[in-house]
Amino acid sequence: MLLQMEQITKKYGDFTANAGVDFALRKGEVHAVVGENGAGKTTLMRILYGMESPTSGAIRLRDQEVEFATPLEAIRSGIGMVHQHFMLFPSFTVAENIVAGGEPGKGIWFDRKQAEAEVKQLGDKYGMPVEPRRRVADCSVGMQQRVEILKVLYQGAEIIILDEPTAVLTPLEVKELLETIQRLSAQGKSIILITHKLHEVMEVADRITVLRNGRVTGMMEAAETNVGEVSRLMVGRELADRVKSRLKLGEAVLDVRELTVQGEGKPLLDQVSFQVKAGEIVGIAGVSGNGQSELLQALSGLRKADSGQIRLAGADVSQAAPGQVREAGLAHIPEDRYLWGAAKDASVVENAVMGHHSRYHRSGWLRKTKISAMVREWVDRFAVKTSSIDEKAQNLSGGNLQKLIVARELAQNTPFLIAAEPTRGVDIGAMEFIHDQLLRRREEQGAILLVSSELSEIMTLADRILVMFEGRIVGELNGEEATEEQIGLLMAGGDRA
Repeated sequence: MLLQMEQITKKYGDFTANAGVDFALRKGEVHAVVGENGAGKTTLMRILYGMESPTSGAIRLRDQEVEFATPLEAIRSGIGMVHQHFMLFPSFTVAENIVAGGEPGKGIWFDRKQAEAEVKQLGDKYGMPVEPRRRVADCSVGMQQRVEILKVLYQGAEIIILDEPTAVLTPLEVKELLETIQRLSAQGKSIILITHKLHEVMEVADRITVLRNGRVTGMMEAAETNVGEVSRLMVGRELADRVKSRLKLGEAVLDVRELTVQGEGKPLLDQVSFQVKAGEIVGIAGVSGNGQSELLQALSGLRKADSGQIRLAGADVSQAAPGQVREAGLAHIPEDRYLWGAAKDASVVENAVMGHHSRYHRSGWLRKTKISAMVREWVDRFAVKTSSIDEKAQNLSGGNLQKLIVARELAQNTPFLIAAEPTRGVDIGAMEFIHDQLLRRREEQGAILLVSSELSEIMTLADRILVMFEGRIVGELNGEEATEEQIGLLMAGGDRA
């Protein structure tokens, strides 16, 4: 066995993140570690990578007991970690990021030409070609992740930890990453894959370890199990079959007509028109970068449209500021929780009322006692794992911060809700709960615009599906009748089959 973690326990005061966890990794295998948010997956891997010290337990690497006080010690022993939130220098080039800390040089001078040659050779060797001179800030998210993987390979990693690697990738980038994982495994690298997405696990994993509440609830060969069994071990219960009732639709809550946003050389949005009525969920599908972000920004007042009209609950909000759009009846789960949805240095309670704080004051003063009680109720209802509502948001896991944002926006009971990537980074149990909450809002005659990179999510929830390609709506499909093939063809710019 290449790696063994034996009876790993990690305590933070009275809280136990890992309780006697056993984990083993073979050479050349892909071993998935799955579990709900807060199950202890990332803590276990941070211990392996030297970012945390275990309260008790032992780590054996190549039959030798080891202790890593820092990530540098883990790296020197051949362990690399690609974090969920990339640790790259945006202003540096691809080559500069990959060789950072081990730069080739001539005397005291950095040998840029050699670095670029080594990076190109490394990318070709592992089937992950990159442009060494390209600035990381100008790279797609998928390419930035490729840079992160090449960085740990450059450092000599034989064990690669991937923490939620597909959380922010497009479907095409996910496919490419899974192929990369299989290729690295075939070349003798050992991969530890932390993820919530069980279909990805079943596609690439050789073995699966399941954690729940800091304990191992199962370890099995992937070929001998299925998604249903792994789900039960993750959440401790059977997941309910979701039944979506047919509803009588009300009036149009959102009415968008010929909305256009100009870009450099061509429109980012090109005469987009659609409606969302009370009692329906309208899904928008499309490969990332085809106008979805610009549409959401225009609808929420974050970007001004060059022409066209947006009417929300009867009011013209085409040129309104974000606060005015919210006052008109908008709640918004943003596609990027860190960029648009939260302030990491603010507390949980401050984030929970952010954007809607005007509803919770009296005579200009925030009603802190009422707010605290309300936020505690949201935290309990949405199972947001936090030590305190006064804890900084940056200390929450990505999935728990997402649940907090979803709780905040759903609690407003507005007539219109934008739900952009509402379950990004959350576990399967939380995903089920969020889906149920969206369907409940629909049954209460709420109007919901759902934007998701997960086709299965759109097909599960949406009554109508609009497909965007190059800034235009190129097709509309009935949610009950649409197939992945039809949607995929439209996403690629083809005609409807």
